[in-house]
Amino acid sequence: MIPAGVVTAARVTHESGGVDDLAAASPDSQRDGVDELLSVSGIEEAYVLSTCNRVEAYVVGSDAAVGRAALEEFFATVDDDAVIDTGHDESLRHLLSVAAGLESVVLGEDQIIGQVRTAYEDARDAGGIGEMLEAAVTKAIHVGERARTETEINEGVVSLGSAATTLAARNVSLEGATALVVGAGEMGRLTARSLVDTGVDEVVVANRTVSHAEHLATEIERDSSSDIGDETETETETDAIPLSALSTVASDADVVVAATGSDEPVLESHHLERASDDESGGTADETERVIVDLGQPRDVAPAAADLSDVTVYDLDDLESITRETREQRADAAREVESMVDHEYDLLCDQYKRARADEVIAAMYASAERMKQREVETALSRLEGEEFSAEQREVVEAMADALVNQLLAPPTKSLRDAAAEDDWSTINTALQLFDPDFSNTDGPFAPPINAGASTNTGAETGTGTGTGTGAHLEATDDD
Repeated sequence: MIPAGVVTAARVTHESGGVDDLAAASPDSQRDGVDELLSVSGIEEAYVLSTCNRVEAYVVGSDAAVGRAALEEFFATVDDDAVIDTGHDESLRHLLSVAAGLESVVLGEDQIIGQVRTAYEDARDAGGIGEMLEAAVTKAIHVGERARTETEINEGVVSLGSAATTLAARNVSLEGATALVVGAGEMGRLTARSLVDTGVDEVVVANRTVSHAEHLATEIERDSSSDIGDETETETETDAIPLSALSTVASDADVVVAATGSDEPVLESHHLERASDDESGGTADETERVIVDLGQPRDVAPAAADLSDVTVYDLDDLESITRETREQRADAAREVESMVDHEYDLLCDQYKRARADEVIAAMYASAERMKQREVETALSRLEGEEFSAEQREVVEAMADALVNQLLAPPTKSLRDAAAEDDWSTINTALQLFDPDFSNTDGPFAPPINAGASTNTGAETGTGTGTGTGAHLEATDDD
């Protein structure tokens, strides 16, 4: 059954804040974030999604005020202008939109669905997933999968890695170039594959754990070789190095894409400085080089941008690429938005059915107690009479049939009332079966205000209160 509770959420994203805001919002890990939220009194469930473009936290509490207080503390180190708060209904709808790719820097990108799923597993391992968030997050994953299989939302540039490659290609020729990818995680893998597709001669992968870099280098070399088949083209060469060897490669790379999970910059200006052409004082090679920093926090030290032959781009600079992708996918996005609306309604119905079933179960439990008491009374009066076990079963079966027939119409009425958020009917039905029933607290308390969506940052919203909660409210990356 869906327990009593209200979903509240808050987030910092690439739209509401900058790289530094995202860095300040990021927990040490998603699981640590869930643990922190669950430690707050009154928080029953928690889910944290942390990528290079967003940090989002969802909680289930007894009321909206409890959730808002917990989230305010969770994002206490972030500028208030960068934090977006949402109430129950908007939080659920937003989660579905995120998984569908509608909120991503690259509209419809594929990586977010995997990140939503990983965050779900982390939250579940930390004990943060209860019945309310179980329904919400699994619904979000379902929507994300539908969006990508039933629409063209992910056609074209599908990740920040491919967007970074597209941006680099606008500044330097990638055919025959040497590319350095710093970071061997999912974003590094996507970037490396994208670079190989452009025809670079060499891809070097640098990573703190060299074995991970070697694994990625072997993987992309194998894939590029198999793509060539029997053609005469030369496959992309690959190599793997530790971060300590960056200076030996970074200075000669035409393109560098950095995507690590480091808390500090891993690429400094001295890694990129080129030595003189000869010992007599010749000038350094001034061939233009492009550095794309996908890290959050920053992977590239700001001083690197001062080098005369280096152009450094960060996440904010990918906007031109993502804007074009967004325009190309506008029709598909409208399809996905309709899909999200439909699945959101189904989620609301799922909550309502579960809530109605909880109320109906209480009604049947009350009726069952009455039935058992009256059956036992009747049978006790027949003691001393010849009364077989078979006859006892007949009496009990008759009592069961009467209860089921009597409760069938109110059961239907309660389910209809739940669908219409008609708490008055539900409350009246409960009191008919239990005159002492209290409607002021407990699992069948009347609707509460789940809290209007508020925005201390770049967006605004209002909670309409469509009764998606347990109370039948009337109201990418490394």
